[in-house]
Amino acid sequence: MTKIKRNAALLTASAAVMALTAPLTATASTPTTPEALDWKTCEGSGLDPRQECATVEVPMDYARPSGKRIGIAVSRIPSEKPEARRGALLLIPGGPGGSGINNPSGKGQKLPQAVRDNYDLIGLDPRGLGRSSPVSCGFEHADLGTSSLRPWPAPDGSITGNMATAQRMSDACARNGGDLIRHITTANQARDLDRIREALGERKVSAWGVSYGTYVGAVYSQLFPHRTDRVVLDSNDDPDHTRVSRNWVAAHEEGVEDTFPEFAKWASAPGNPDRLANTAAEVRPLFLKLAAALDREPIPWPGANPGRLDGNVLRQTLLNTLYDPDGFPGLAKLILAARQGKVPSAPPAPPEAVLENSVAVGTAVLCNDIEWPKAPEEYEKTVAESRSKYPLTAGMPRNAMPCAAWPFKPKEAPVRITGSGPSDILLIQNERDPATPLSGALKLRTALGERATMVTVDSTGHDAYLANGNACGDRTVSRYLATGERPKHDAYCG
Repeated sequence: MTKIKRNAALLTASAAVMALTAPLTATASTPTTPEALDWKTCEGSGLDPRQECATVEVPMDYARPSGKRIGIAVSRIPSEKPEARRGALLLIPGGPGGSGINNPSGKGQKLPQAVRDNYDLIGLDPRGLGRSSPVSCGFEHADLGTSSLRPWPAPDGSITGNMATAQRMSDACARNGGDLIRHITTANQARDLDRIREALGERKVSAWGVSYGTYVGAVYSQLFPHRTDRVVLDSNDDPDHTRVSRNWVAAHEEGVEDTFPEFAKWASAPGNPDRLANTAAEVRPLFLKLAAALDREPIPWPGANPGRLDGNVLRQTLLNTLYDPDGFPGLAKLILAARQGKVPSAPPAPPEAVLENSVAVGTAVLCNDIEWPKAPEEYEKTVAESRSKYPLTAGMPRNAMPCAAWPFKPKEAPVRITGSGPSDILLIQNERDPATPLSGALKLRTALGERATMVTVDSTGHDAYLANGNACGDRTVSRYLATGERPKHDAYCG
């Protein structure tokens, strides 16, 4: 599978995508005598033979710690130099709805040797996902389509269909999600991390959280500040506790605007075999014109869900592609083909059961963390404003997710991120990121105050450290994880 196809599949799966009043403290939420973990060889192919897996039992509902329990699947690759071992490094996945059970064998092996010597690399599937007591809402096949997971308005701006989809998907979760669906929240994921820390026998843990994992990491650092050692937050979410997930989705409109000029420069460069235009300024109107034409006359696209390339599928493909500049050629080829009235083969999708589980968990987090407006008028107004100001995303980031019809109220207020706690957090952030734009990262930096320093990277794409950043940013983070040396002040990696 090519990198662009692999990224598209993964992005589709994961998009599904207290004013501090936490009812439980670190002491109250953990047992006094943790059970020893039963490590065994992990199931699956292509894994590092050193990776082993276990299950940590946690309360389904932390307000009732003696009640029903669920299993959280964890994995590890032990420190490669035991005499240098510092502790455990939690590899917190993104999403919400992203799996991290195989991270020690995957992204963990990109870490430099000094970091792999320092830490046991710890992966996990968050509650409800994969091997961690998986939930299912039984969504309809069409609701798992590329342009259905994010609520793109109709070509005329109508959101009537989106409200119907929200109701259908929310009803499915209420009907099929069981008791656990109500307890899948960011705060509970953070509490699960502390149960994992305790089960590992660690007094403190380090962490590397990416994308949505930055919010999980920030919430963990807020709820359990004295259990953190060295924390890296990479590609950072806006932590505004009054809007939470509403802001994460809304951020795409600004993120795409920040990032699209880089695609336009690439797509107009002389000598580019997939060149779209003579100048960068021509690429934007070309794209918008094609999207509008596909709104009017979609092109059949066998193997895709839906089975056509329409304007919203093209817009969604643009958003997916901007996550990683390596995907630019694939998008350009699609645009060139579509202008001729044809399309290349559809990229492979994840297995439907895997995708459905991911979307169910992602939906639960988005809708349980905070209550969303229910009135269609709320979305009609913001969608119209967004369509006018940010035509590349056509109103989607301000539209009605399934949360607009979610039948459950949040069980607790969102965690408010503050600067209270030890100064042990390093943020790394690309300047041009379509999913977690720099503006949101700066808000997290402000909220954390003296707890954090931030490295801004002159680069394009989502995931900065060891992915779409640059050598300066990578060195800075690696040095912190390996030695504890962190920039004394916020820094810029040009």
